[in-house]
Formats: sequence, structure tokens, C-alpha cells
Amino acid sequence: MSQTDNAADIVPIKRPVRWHIFVFMLPALIVYSAVMVLPLIETLRLSLYNTVDGQPAFVGLANFKVLFGDPRWARDFWNALVNNLIFFAIHMCVQNPIGVALAGLLSVPKLRGVAFYRTAMFLPTLLSFVIVGFIWKLILSPIWGVAPWMLDLIGLKFLFAPWLGQSGPALIAVSLISNWQYIGIPMMLIYAALLSIPEEVIEAAECDGITGWAQFWKIKLPLILPAIGIISILTFVGNFNAFDLIYTVQGALAGPDMSTDILGTLLYRTFFGFQLQLGDRSMGATIATVMFLIILAGVSLYLFVIQRRMRRYQF
Repeated sequence: MSQTDNAADIVPIKRPVRWHIFVFMLPALIVYSAVMVLPLIETLRLSLYNTVDGQPAFVGLANFKVLFGDPRWARDFWNALVNNLIFFAIHMCVQNPIGVALAGLLSVPKLRGVAFYRTAMFLPTLLSFVIVGFIWKLILSPIWGVAPWMLDLIGLKFLFAPWLGQSGPALIAVSLISNWQYIGIPMMLIYAALLSIPEEVIEAAECDGITGWAQFWKIKLPLILPAIGIISILTFVGNFNAFDLIYTVQGALAGPDMSTDILGTLLYRTFFGFQLQLGDRSMGATIATVMFLIILAGVSLYLFVIQRRMRRYQF
């Protein structure tokens, strides 16, 4: 029998279809589609419709023209967008660097009480935003708050002002409250990334005489850049979806004088209405669509541009 006949007699093995994988994934797929995919599609669809003579009618991009072209809508939208960018910039310049610094301190081998410090700094993240907002409104109150008294103890009472009631510092104050609550997230992620660095790398650096903060800047920091990138994009997505804390501290009108108004609070007032303002589902969906496109653009920039450069730098 020749080798050709043997090859002809070989029957390829057919792998069985693993239907059980689909069965186990089906519940999660159904829940995710019902909670995330279908509402997103409906929001995108609703932004292209409006109510004409009491009936929904397809208007194309007319809602977007109103949002960007009408003076009242454009003023409120651009004010909210600029405030949102400032809100995000404060988080990137305050929350994430402090989170990286705290993670670096917690990763010091000789530091005592690491578990206590780690738990204490992560604890505010577990609190409800309602509790956090109410507590900080009490702390910063010029009437019964403890902030003036605490500043008076160190001779700095002259620095105190009703920050939440002034148009200038109100947004900065709310942003710093948000930083205080969520600083535990970047701290824990960076801390986990630092612990995952191989001991061989650290030992090699110590053999070369690189220790202390020099070791952190030259060895550890480049290795945790992917984690810092993930934290940055999570901060971006979270800030442009923010609503709860500002609503709790400053209300739906995001006072004073709309100085703390961001896209989330603008969306809430537009879609559901507030006080004498009636809700407009079509314009609310239009604002939500613009928010989705902004977040999509930021995530795409990170995935296709920044992440590739970080991979080249790392490898």
C-alpha cells in the first residue's frame, strides 16, 4: 500500500461543537443586551426623532442643529462641556498623581501598618455619594461647618470662604470632594501593578545601585505605565458620565449660576425636566448621544494611539 493510499484513508477528526459555552454565556448576554445595548440603540434612535403634532417624526440631524445652533441650547451645552473638561482635568492632575504616590508609599517593604492605611484610604470609595455629599456640605458650611474651626486652629481662618456658594471655586471644591472619595481606586490599581513587578527586576536594579525613589522613577514607573493608562481612561469615562455627586451637593441646577453644571446634570434637566422646565426626551437623547460620541472618541484615541505607543515603549 502506497503512502498516497494511506493519506486517502485518513479521516479528519471533527471537533464537537461546544454548545455548553453558548448556554452559559446566554444569560449574561441577555442581561447585558437588555441593560446596555438596547438602551444605547434606543437613545441613538430617539435623538433622530422629535414630536410633531403630538406624533413622533423623523427629523434627522435637526436636534443636533438646535443643540449647537440655538443660542440658549448652545450656551448651556458649551458651559457644561467646559465644566466637564475642567472636572476631568482636576481629577487627572490631582487624583491620579496622588493615587500613584500613595501606591508607591504603600509598596515600601519596611512600611508598617500597610493594611490599615490601605483600608482607610480606600474606605471613602465604598461610601454612598449621598453620604459623601451631605457630609462635605456640612463640613464646608460657613454657619455650622467644622472647616472654619479647623482652619482657625492653625491660624488660617482668613483663607476660609463659602466655596460651594461662589461661582469661581464651586466647581473646584466639588471636584476635590470627588477626588477625596475616589482616590482609592487608582491607588489600589497602581498598588496591585507594583506588587506584580517580578522580584528579579527589583533585585537587578538594586545590584546596579538603583534604590529608593530613583528605583521607582527609573524601573517601576515605566513598568506600570499600562496600568496608569487604564486608570486615565477609566477616569475619563467616569468623569464624562458623572452626575450623582454634583446633584447631591449642588442640586439639579448645578449652582451657583450653573458654575458646576456638567453634561450629566444638563442631560438630567433636559430629559426629565426640573421645576418649571418640562422634560424633552428628544433633546435629552441628543445630549446623551453627544456624550456617547465624546467618550467613544476618547476611548478610541487611547486604544489605537496611546496604548500602541506605550507598548512600543515597554517592549
